[in-house]
Amino acid sequence: MVEKPKMREVPVREAIGMMLPHDMTQILPGEFKGRLFKKGHVVTEADIEPLLSIGKEHIYVLEMPEGFIHEEEAGIRIAKAVSGQGLTLTPPYEGKVSMKASRTGLAKINEEAVHALNTLEGIAFSTMYGDQIVHPGHTLAATRIIPLIIEETRIIELEQLVKQFDGPIIQVKSFEEKRVGLVTTGGEVFSGKIADKFGPVIRNKVEALGSTVVDQRFAPDDKEAIEQQIHSFLDEGVDLVLVTGGMSVDPDDRTPGAIAGVGAEVVRYGTPMLPGSMLMVAYKGEVPILGLPGAVMHEPFTSFDVFLPRILAGERIVASDMTRLGYGGLRKC
Repeated sequence: MVEKPKMREVPVREAIGMMLPHDMTQILPGEFKGRLFKKGHVVTEADIEPLLSIGKEHIYVLEMPEGFIHEEEAGIRIAKAVSGQGLTLTPPYEGKVSMKASRTGLAKINEEAVHALNTLEGIAFSTMYGDQIVHPGHTLAATRIIPLIIEETRIIELEQLVKQFDGPIIQVKSFEEKRVGLVTTGGEVFSGKIADKFGPVIRNKVEALGSTVVDQRFAPDDKEAIEQQIHSFLDEGVDLVLVTGGMSVDPDDRTPGAIAGVGAEVVRYGTPMLPGSMLMVAYKGEVPILGLPGAVMHEPFTSFDVFLPRILAGERIVASDMTRLGYGGLRKC
């Protein structure tokens, strides 16, 4: 059981070196109302007159049992233990310490570790979902202990548990500046009968994450022609190739075959997420090649938006990443 802190009433002049168990509020009618001293503050000689000025001849102080630490120290130690790069820690507020992004990037959170830490008695560690884009000031996680004080051995246990996991429990990975080649397929677009709608959407998404579409090239519904355009980008050393159009099950949709035809290793064609089920992810060596579903043109968030940030953060997509999108992947009915 977590031990409850003991409090006793003492004359304010005898409280030097003792800890306040709650906030002390100052009220100046018509001028100010707010916190004079925060919970956990250790009383100093300079605090005596301010305390007397708010009518505190006697105050309650916290008697800290040996081997225990206050919630503010505990919160800071937990936050430091779990935090990696790209984060700043807030000062404790009512025992809670928040972890905020210090840069734009991809939130990486070890879900298994979060669950493990929360099994420890007296610990509260809450995070956002991982693999989301965050910007400076975005709160990724917050932590505190449940009681006001806690045995230091419990925090040491947490710190040791964190070390059992590879890498930090929570961090913000920066996006890399990648050169992206865009191949747009389809006879109607190639011939100019209809306007391309993929290009502007793709450029906006890529540029928003700090990368560049170096060129957009067009090909008819012809496997060899599509392969030729993919090869041209690979020969130029781009970091990512995106192929739009021709990803459905119609007989004249040739894009999946063309991606496989350039010698790429297909991770998977199809994902259970809706919209965006007709996504293909493949790799030619270290270069990702993605066949994009038509929904990218008109839906604000598809399977492409799930994987693009991860790829631009330098991660390699595997088949299980795609199949796991079924749970929670229904974004539009």
